[in-house]
Amino acid sequence: MTELKARFDAAVANSKNLSERPDNATLLKLYGLYKQGYQGDNGDPKPGFGDIVARAKWEAWNSCKGMAADAAMQHYIDLIESLR
Repeated sequence: MTELKARFDAAVANSKNLSERPDNATLLKLYGLYKQGYQGDNGDPKPGFGDIVARAKWEAWNSCKGMAADAAMQHYIDLIESLR
């Protein structure tokens, strides 16, 4: 396991223990970075207007399109650290 991957996994674990719940915009940013770091570009079909939550998550992940997995992991780590 690479050092970055280990730090990313630790940040994911730390995200569950934040003193305050982040606002929805930050949660969506974290979601998008997480998915980009683990799975790469979003290839899922865009959800319809009826599923607001799924559509917001899809858009958050899609906003990271083209970002390298290592960069997404580092941004995720940095964001979690800023929230601690």
